[in-house]
Amino acid sequence: MQELFESINWALITPLLVIQAILLLVALIDWAKEEETSGPKWMWFFIIVFVNIIGPVLYFIFGKRRD
Repeated sequence: MQELFESINWALITPLLVIQAILLLVALIDWAKEEETSGPKWMWFFIIVFVNIIGPVLYFIFGKRRD
């Protein structure tokens, strides 16, 4: 297991992890503040949390209700 962590190029992985964390946090905060979403609100929670980088992006494109 130690060899696996040493072989990972962390300079490449770290920015992706940071971007994922920021997107997740911003999307969840926005999701919690929204009264209505396009589709069931609980569904968007699971998409945001479990579909990694794509989930928050999908929420901002399709999930936010535009009035």
